[in-house]
Amino acid sequence: MASRGFTTTILHSDRLGKPEHGALHKPIHTSVTYGYDDVQDLVDIFQNKKKGYAYSRQGNPTVTALEHKVTNMENGMSSIAFSTGMAAISATILALIKHGDHVLASSFLFGNTRSIFQSYIDMGLDITFTDATSIDNIKAEIKDNTRLIFVETIANPATQIADLKAIGELCGQKGIIYMVDNTMTSPYIFKPVNVRASLVINSLTKYIGGHGNALGGSVTDTGLFDWSNFPNIFPTFKTQVKPEVLGMTQIRKKGLRDAGGTLSPEAAHSISVGSETLALRLDRACSNAMALATFFEAHPLIKKVYYPGLESHPQHKLAGELFYKFGGLMSIELDNSIDCFAFLNKLKLVVKSSNLGDTRTLAIPVAHTIFNELGAAKRAEMGISDSMIRLSVGIEDLEDLLEDFKTALA
Repeated sequence: MASRGFTTTILHSDRLGKPEHGALHKPIHTSVTYGYDDVQDLVDIFQNKKKGYAYSRQGNPTVTALEHKVTNMENGMSSIAFSTGMAAISATILALIKHGDHVLASSFLFGNTRSIFQSYIDMGLDITFTDATSIDNIKAEIKDNTRLIFVETIANPATQIADLKAIGELCGQKGIIYMVDNTMTSPYIFKPVNVRASLVINSLTKYIGGHGNALGGSVTDTGLFDWSNFPNIFPTFKTQVKPEVLGMTQIRKKGLRDAGGTLSPEAAHSISVGSETLALRLDRACSNAMALATFFEAHPLIKKVYYPGLESHPQHKLAGELFYKFGGLMSIELDNSIDCFAFLNKLKLVVKSSNLGDTRTLAIPVAHTIFNELGAAKRAEMGISDSMIRLSVGIEDLEDLLEDFKTALA
C-alpha cells in the first residue's frame, strides 16, 4: 500500500487499529490495574515476554494509541508517552546515564531543561554545555566517556539552530546516543530521524496537542542506535527482549515506571484529538510568524528580531535546508525607549502567557520569567536581554495580529 500523507495518517491512526464498537478514536480507558484469568499471562507481561498491561503507571491502552500516533509522525520505531515533556527528558536521562558518563548539551537549552541538567550536575553527573550551532564546538568537547549528546532543533527563546546533520553524523561514527528535542519544530516541520537522531523528544503539550488544554511529553526511538553495545543496559533486560528494543524497555521500566511521570488517559485522548489538525495549525502559525517577523524587522522601535525565516538570521540558510517551514516561535528586542511591561500590557489580543504552540498568540518577557532563575550572567551568555519578548504565534487572522502590535507600538 502506498504511504499516506502526514494528516491522513494521523486522522485514521486510531480507526485502523479497530477500536471498540467501531469508534473513530481510541476510547478513554481509566482502569489503573488489569486482571487475567491465567496468572501466567500476568507473569509474562512483567517479564517482557508478551505485550499487555499490568499497572497503568507504565502503560494504558489510550496512551498506547497516542504513542502509536507519535511514532508514525516521527517515522520512528516506537514511542513512550509521559506526563510532560520535562518528564520525558528527565526520565530518559535517569534511565540511560550513570555516574562516570559524560553528557554534552547545547548551551542554548530551554530554561527548565537547563535547570534539570544543572540538578544532575549537582548530583555528580558530568555535563558540558557548548554552542551547538557549530560542529567544531561539539568535536572539541567530546570525551572518551561521552554517552549522549542533547540538542534542540530551534532554541527557545533566541532561535539558534544546532548543526543537526553534522552532529548526527558524528554521533553515528562514535556510537553516541543522539537525543534531539523536536518540540519547537514538531514532526510536521522536521523529522530528526533524517539527521540520524537516536531518540526524539516532543513536548506534546505544545504543537502536537496544540490547544493549551493538556500536558504531555514523549520520547521516540528512531531505530538507528545499536543498543546491543550500550554498556548501561540492565542485565535482566538483555535476556528478555530483542536488542533493538533494549533502549525503550529500559526507558519504560527505569524511567517511566520508576520515576512515575505517567500520562493520564484523559490527557492522552485530548492530545490525540488535538494532533489531528497539527499540519493545518502549523501552516497558519508559520505563515503568521513570517509576516510578523517581516513587520517587526522593518519597525523602528524593534531593535532585533529572532526568527529563522528572516535572511538576517545567522542560521537562515541551515534552517531552509533542514526544515519544511520556519516555525511559530520568535523573539523580539524592544528599543531602549520602550518599557517592556508597558508594551505587553497594551496588547489586547495577544495573551500574556508562558505556554508555546497554542492556537492563540502568546507573549512573555523572557528575562523576568522563564529565564529569571539563571541570573544575569548566564542570560548574557545565552543572548537574552532584559527587553526580549518571546512570541508563540497562533492561528488568528493576520490583520488582527498586526493591528494589535501596531497599536501597542504606536
